[in-house]
Amino acid sequence: MGLYIKKSDNIDVLIIAEGTFPYIKGGVSTWIYQLITGIPDINFGVVFLGSRREDYDEIKYDLPKNLVHLEAHFLFDEVEKPQIEETKISDEDLMYINELHHWFKSSKRFYLPEYIKNLDFYNNKVTLDKFLYSSEAWEFILENYNKNSPDQSFIDYFWTVRNIHIPIWVVAKLAKQIENYKIIHSPSTGYAGFLGALLHFDTGKPFILTEHGIYTRERKIDLLNADWIEDRRTIIQREIGEVEYVRTMWVSFFEGLGRFTYSAADPIISLFDKARDIQISYGAPPEKTKIIPNGVDLKRFEKILNKKDKIPPVISLIGRVVPIKDIKTFIKAIRVVANHIENIQGWIVGPEDEDPDYARECRFLVETLNLEENIKFLGFKEVEDVLSETGIVTLTSISEGMPLVIIEGFAAGIPAVTTDVGSCRQLIYGGIDEEDINIGKAGEVVPIANPTALAEAYLKILTDRDLYRKYKSSAIERVKKYYTIENFIESYRGIYKEALSKWQELVLS
Repeated sequence: MGLYIKKSDNIDVLIIAEGTFPYIKGGVSTWIYQLITGIPDINFGVVFLGSRREDYDEIKYDLPKNLVHLEAHFLFDEVEKPQIEETKISDEDLMYINELHHWFKSSKRFYLPEYIKNLDFYNNKVTLDKFLYSSEAWEFILENYNKNSPDQSFIDYFWTVRNIHIPIWVVAKLAKQIENYKIIHSPSTGYAGFLGALLHFDTGKPFILTEHGIYTRERKIDLLNADWIEDRRTIIQREIGEVEYVRTMWVSFFEGLGRFTYSAADPIISLFDKARDIQISYGAPPEKTKIIPNGVDLKRFEKILNKKDKIPPVISLIGRVVPIKDIKTFIKAIRVVANHIENIQGWIVGPEDEDPDYARECRFLVETLNLEENIKFLGFKEVEDVLSETGIVTLTSISEGMPLVIIEGFAAGIPAVTTDVGSCRQLIYGGIDEEDINIGKAGEVVPIANPTALAEAYLKILTDRDLYRKYKSSAIERVKKYYTIENFIESYRGIYKEALSKWQELVLS
């Protein structure tokens, strides 16, 4: 059962938020909040998709008046599974399961079987209880195990297959329950994109996709670093190929979700040109792709912009404390900087609860490097409060989309130092057009996982007042010209207007 916070029969735009708004602050959640509050004449609904109910606390945002509907569903709650009962799958349906399995498994297959678009297939023909409890499904798993990975632990293989496939049915069941909306908008592929695609195929209603980071690519990075794939007690006795096969199954699954989503969505929006290229490489039809950059409200940062008359010795990394943000590289870089600037402060501003083990490792590294006086873990803070005391905004991530915090830093007149990921090079050096490049640099871009290069960039900016002023001027000019909230809102207003016209045509046809 889902959790319904607000209900409405009059939803213009239904946003499907996977693991973000309104239970998580910052990032994509901030983007969704900007979108809803920026277009007050449109009624929004949000369907939140989470992992388990206990993984989330209270709602983190004041809900706007035009957010008329909000429901939350948890894909991995035990209560979502059907009761164990003996059941049977027909030979025809077993053939469909086999084809569905191989379609998700194959990263090169772009043909989309018609039946997997149909909600009736998941909810009435090959149901979750049949997949979980029928002897035919057991034989199917066993046969594929012997064929594909006989040297791997069968328990690992069995639970991987189950955990990969179960959310398909959970999402399909949910799709039957959602109603009273005109258009669908998902900020990612993954489970949210899969739900959006199912709704589109079932109703014909317009489906808009926006990708901030490329979901499939980021899941690959997560899986490469995933400790849960390995059994720490027996890993030394196992072949590397066995572990890699499990990872490959998950990666192929997410690639399949991406292709499924791309087949339904129009337009397919990215935030910058390289992200669009990656979307196309993963199967997005080029003619459906479009670029809309993020934007910020410049008025929010006017006081900070006018306040600063010196360079604060504070470098702020605003983001979640998780491996993909590579917080450890930032800590090591601050160790180098502290050898030259004794009072340097490195602020890590973001939640630590997503990966507690990694957060503990980061804190231990701070102690090991004797940086307790230099590095502060601040948890979540309002961005204006952080930027008012910050000299440099930084990101040390190994993957990003278009980080809003860099643009917000620019609006506050703060240079940035980032790794060479996502749109960071375009943001800092310019690249939208020739005029953007001519504005000049607004900071420095360095290689991934290179604390020495980071430290050199920090020192270069903090110790050269003229250079700092130059970077500050470029940051302000670039954000005013290319990354305002007004441009962002008007772009999406146009997207919604076109989609609502398509919905009206659908109703009248």
